[in-house]
Amino acid sequence: MNVSNLPDLFFQSGHDALSELNIINYEVNGSSSKNKINMSKHVLSFLMEGQKEVHFSNKSVSIDTKQSLLIRSGNFLMTEHIGDTYFRCLLFFFSQKNIDGFFLKYPHLVSEIKINSKAEREPYFRLEKDEFINYFINSLEQIFHLQSSTLQNILRLKFEEIMLYLTDKYSEEFLAYVRSLLVDEKSLSFKTIVEKNICTHLNLEEIAFLCNMSLSTFKRQFVQIYQVPPGKWFQRMRLNKAREILNGNKVKPSEIYMDFGYDSLSNFSTAFKNEFGYSPKHVHSF
Repeated sequence: MNVSNLPDLFFQSGHDALSELNIINYEVNGSSSKNKINMSKHVLSFLMEGQKEVHFSNKSVSIDTKQSLLIRSGNFLMTEHIGDTYFRCLLFFFSQKNIDGFFLKYPHLVSEIKINSKAEREPYFRLEKDEFINYFINSLEQIFHLQSSTLQNILRLKFEEIMLYLTDKYSEEFLAYVRSLLVDEKSLSFKTIVEKNICTHLNLEEIAFLCNMSLSTFKRQFVQIYQVPPGKWFQRMRLNKAREILNGNKVKPSEIYMDFGYDSLSNFSTAFKNEFGYSPKHVHSF
C-alpha cells in the first residue's frame, strides 16, 4: 500500500492545502480498499454513502452513514466499503490554528474543561448525525464553487458554527477531546512567531533567532510541525496572500511586490506564475 498524504493529495498544487480550512467531496467507485493515511490536519469526516473502518495505533472504529468522525492528525489505516453503488464522504479539514483560535475567542470554554486522561489518548471522536448536522453538511455542499478567499471566510464561520454546536450537544466530553488537540506551549509559541512573520522582510536566520533557535534547529522543528521546508512554505504563503490582495482588484502587482520580499517585479511575477500557472497581472481572469 502506498501512503496517501492528506489533504495534499486532493490538490494539483500544494498551495491550496496550505489554506487553514479545506472541504473535499470524496467519492470512490468499485471494490473496497484499505489505505495508509498520513494526515497533516484534523478532519471532520461526514460519511454520506457506504461504511468506513479506521485503524489507529491503539484502537479501531467502524461507522455507517448514521455517524461521522472527528479525527486528529496523524497516521492510520482506513478501509472504505462501497454502499449500493459507491463510497462517499464530505471531508472538512481544519488546522491547529483553527483550534487555537476557537479557544482564544471562547476562553470561558477552557475553564469548563475537566482534565480527562481518557480523552487525551483518543485518536477520534464519534458523532451521531442529527437534523442539525445533516443541515450543516448540506450547507457545505453549496459552497464548493466559491472563490478561494470567499470560501475561506465562509469556512471560518462554518467551523465556528459546528464547534459551538458540538460543544452544546456533547458538552464536557467533546470539549475534553478538543482540548487534547491543542499543541503544547512550546510548539504554539513557535507557530505564533512563524505565522506573525509571513509577510515581514525577516530572513529565516532572523526568524530562527526570534524563536531562540539556531537555523538548523529551526529548520528541523519547522519541518516537524509544517511537513514542508520553511523556504518553500514562506514563499507559498506570501504568494497566496499576494494573490488574495490582487484578487480584491484594488492594487497592481507593481504596487505590492516589495511588500512580499521581492526585489523586482520581474522576480515576483516569475515566482507567482510558477506557483499558480498564470501571471499576477492576469489574476482577475481566474
